[in-house]
Amino acid sequence: MIRFQFVDDHRNTYEVKRMCSVLGIQRSSFYKWCASRSARAARQAADDALCERIEHHFEFWDHTYGYRRITAELTDDPHVDEPVNRKRVARLTRENGMVGIHLRKPKTTTISDPGAQVFADLVGRDFSAAELGTTYVGDITYLPYGNEGKFLYLATVIDLYSRRIVGWSIADHMRSSLVEDALQNVTNNRETLKGTIFHSDHGRQYTSSSFQAMCRRFGVVQSMGKIGSSADNALAESVNAALKRETLQGAKRWSCEFQCRREVFRWLVRYNSRRRHSALGYRAPVDFEVDYTSMMDFAA
Repeated sequence: MIRFQFVDDHRNTYEVKRMCSVLGIQRSSFYKWCASRSARAARQAADDALCERIEHHFEFWDHTYGYRRITAELTDDPHVDEPVNRKRVARLTRENGMVGIHLRKPKTTTISDPGAQVFADLVGRDFSAAELGTTYVGDITYLPYGNEGKFLYLATVIDLYSRRIVGWSIADHMRSSLVEDALQNVTNNRETLKGTIFHSDHGRQYTSSSFQAMCRRFGVVQSMGKIGSSADNALAESVNAALKRETLQGAKRWSCEFQCRREVFRWLVRYNSRRRHSALGYRAPVDFEVDYTSMMDFAA
């Protein structure tokens, strides 16, 4: 391409045949390249227009979306008139330096109680569910803020079918009430928890007598993976990692408690209502649940 451009730039000074011979290119290829100039210009203009929409979505999602999710956004974008190929989006994001935020090494939060009751693993690393509201996973993550080494703590409860965070709680402590409040919060989004499975690690909060009593009261069956195996609760830990990656964006902590609470709350709302998930066909959890409910009503 550069050699063709050189010949075109100097064709009024030197003979085309001579330049093609010196540069080792075919004259027919050069003339074909010249004939396709308008088509190339049209493609470049189309790429420029698409790149503007890609940048819009990249900025809207705070540089957290990769080319797959951006492609899904473009599919629903009323400003994009034609279907968009994922490879084309990948090329444009790469050429324009639009790369999603990468994971940072997570901080371990599980403090097990060797003498506590251990429950069987009913999930077995299969982070899927056949129906909505049947299997949940939960976890706790540190939320560092300020320059004094302070932390808030977030407990979440995630529906394996829809990937929705149906319950969560944030506090300045890691007592059992943190996870109890998160499970209690699930009842605001689900009619019942009777017969459901709740999977977690062996943290003291989940093995505490008060949390076990709450599970029995709600009819929840507890499940736990192996001690020291993060893979046994990988989905919950993946959500925690995405939260920190997409809100901190490489920073080590939030500036203050207020900013931490605000940014985490904003992310949780967007995660459920707007953030696209590859496991859901690049739909948001709330939309996925609406489709499920509509399908069940139709089947009934």
